[in-house]
Amino acid sequence: MAVAYPPRRVVILVNPTSGGGRGGRNAPQAIAGLRARGLEVIEATGASAAETSAQAALAMADGVDAVVVCGGDGTVNLGVQLVAGTEVPLGIIPVGTGDDNARTLGIPLNEVEQAVDVIAAGHVRTVDLGHVTAADGSGRWFLGVMSSGFDSLVNERANRLSWPKGKARYLVAVIAELSVFKALPYVVEVDGVHHDGTAMLVAVGNGVSYGGGMKVCPSAVPDDGQLSLTFLGEVSKPTFLKVFPRVFNGSHVSHPAVHEFSGRHIKLDAPGQIAYADGERVGLLPVQVEVRPNTLRALVPAGR
Repeated sequence: MAVAYPPRRVVILVNPTSGGGRGGRNAPQAIAGLRARGLEVIEATGASAAETSAQAALAMADGVDAVVVCGGDGTVNLGVQLVAGTEVPLGIIPVGTGDDNARTLGIPLNEVEQAVDVIAAGHVRTVDLGHVTAADGSGRWFLGVMSSGFDSLVNERANRLSWPKGKARYLVAVIAELSVFKALPYVVEVDGVHHDGTAMLVAVGNGVSYGGGMKVCPSAVPDDGQLSLTFLGEVSKPTFLKVFPRVFNGSHVSHPAVHEFSGRHIKLDAPGQIAYADGERVGLLPVQVEVRPNTLRALVPAGR
């Protein structure tokens, strides 16, 4: 149950490119709305994610009651890196393309004034985070899903495309990647137990969905101290085309090639594969993933 701690002074991270520019277009309304509700607002908008993060960190050093992000899941992930393990809560104004982490927390999507009301009310819920360590030793927090295999390769391809924009770019990347993709041998270890095999994709969820509502890890609960792993084994491409769209309602897990596991410590390895967390590139496998219980304080609607 969320406990109310109404903030007085916040820093807002703005990604002007989120959601095809909705982040930048909605930021003035979000800032004005916060100020109209009596909050002091410091804006952090840099030329890069690193610059934006540095500006926000300076504001935090001076003292803020919350870090607010105005954008999509990538901007949320940037905010998560700043507040993970601290007492500073994270507020979300979701105006991105996917907004899966806002969905998980029950925050109104593309409704700036309603999201501002949630932040001003100050109801805090404590949830878990996932933490992934890549092969090069770098680490990253994630609130939603860490993926590898077909979907991460689609992400790689989509990020290289300049056209089309939004979800259509993802669809184009899916079609292109499917033409060349082959299932891969995975080493999968969950709490010391091996579940190795050949897979099309392997996803680890603290949250349920990615990609704008694809419920790839439908059993995930963000405050149960566990991570949920979805393993889609090798299937023919026609079968994959039938199974993959079922992630939008979570029914893909009933297919015999799909297996679910849960645990606190997960190790993944597959040749040449790249991990993405909350849609952000982490790095090459192998990776080690673990749940960190009660690590994020999030501003959510009352009752969430």
